[in-house]
Order: sequence, then structure tokens, then C-alpha cells
Amino acid sequence: MRESEASPDPSASELISRRIAELGDWRGETLARMRLLIREADPDVVEEWKWMGTPVWSHDGILCTGESYKKIVKLTFAKGASLDDPSGLFNSSLAGNTRRAIDIHENDAIDESAFKALLRRAIEHNRSGKSKASKKSKS
Repeated sequence: MRESEASPDPSASELISRRIAELGDWRGETLARMRLLIREADPDVVEEWKWMGTPVWSHDGILCTGESYKKIVKLTFAKGASLDDPSGLFNSSLAGNTRRAIDIHENDAIDESAFKALLRRAIEHNRSGKSKASKKSKS
């Protein structure tokens, strides 16, 4: 996993770790578990801290954000509407044209292999969009 080069001290990874510790309940445990799955799926993921305190994971563009609310942990995929989700992990923000989210409630089980596959599809989508843009700029 790489750090965003623009991250101020403390690092984005440290700020995410602090957020997880501050939560101190099932939400922190859930966010930590999802962070681990993200890192396992993509060892080159970049952790960022944006928008006044939102954990963000990127690879050739934003993959997803991790937000914690009173009753849910929400993982919002920036380009989720463009991703195949055969396991039906997306359960929130389904009407939008761009984003899709996974709302995780206390005691919810997440299909870890399906989540990692979804994350890998997000990486491939980011890569394909980036390569198309660079081809256009070369013309």
C-alpha cells in the first residue's frame, strides 16, 4: 500500500487508523475489516484523507470512501454504477447515475471474496478510463 504523496503529517493512513480507534465499537471493527480487505485485494492501494475527514482508497482514481454513521458503515464506490455486481453487494445509492454504496449494519456478514472481486473491477474500470483518456489526448 502506498501513501498519497500530497498527504500532510500525520499521514492519511494514520488518520484512518485514528478514526477506527476513535469509533471504538462495531463500526471501528467493521471499518478496520473492510480496510484490510481493500489492502488484500490491492496491495498498491493509496489511502487518502479527504473532505474534512473521510477515508478514501484510490488506485488510478478513487475506488471507494469509508464513512461511519450511527447505525451504518458506508462504503461508497465512486463509479459503482458502472461496475458489475453479480453478488448484489450494493444496497444503497442505487438510483444514481454514478455512485453505488454498500451499507453495513451491525452484525451484517459481508461476502469477502465478492467484495474483493468488486474492488478489483473498480480498479480495472479506473484503469480502462484512464487509458481511454490518454489515447484521446495523443490524437
